[in-house]
Amino acid sequence: MARVKFFGLFICALCKVQIVSFCKLATAFETPAKSGSALRRIQRFMAEYALDSNLLALLIFKILPRQPPFKLAMDRTSWKFGKTNINVLTLAIAYDGVAFPILISMLDKRGNSHTRERVDIINSCVELFGKETIDCLPADREFIGKQWINCLNQNGIRYYIRIRENFWVENPKNGKHFKAF
Repeated sequence: MARVKFFGLFICALCKVQIVSFCKLATAFETPAKSGSALRRIQRFMAEYALDSNLLALLIFKILPRQPPFKLAMDRTSWKFGKTNINVLTLAIAYDGVAFPILISMLDKRGNSHTRERVDIINSCVELFGKETIDCLPADREFIGKQWINCLNQNGIRYYIRIRENFWVENPKNGKHFKAF
């Protein structure tokens, strides 16, 4: 129960200060304790507690003021931290101009995601929330491929994938190929 109470205080503080600095977050905790005590509490929590990402996803899903179905957004970002490559595939709920990350996959490589990684994150979403909670999935041109599109089709997920200007598509009615632009 103490962790749940702490987590509630932590989220409220994040909303107030809109920054992840532990010192600033500690000053926004609405408790009679001094901010130094809140800071140590935050530090202990971050050092000792292994947060279940699925529970966090369910929490975000439940506290959004709008009810599903939701527009999802998939994106990938990468950067270097010193000599370490960081590559993150994210699935978010797009709500009122803001994307709330619900599922995150740390990729242990550089470059684009593979179909299997995208399929896994979509399958996790469907398993956690159900197909009926997904309105559509906009994604960038990196997220293409026959198996990937088949996964979205099999799950009944509408998608809007940005495509390259030299992209060719097939008309499923007659099998003819034509340039998308």
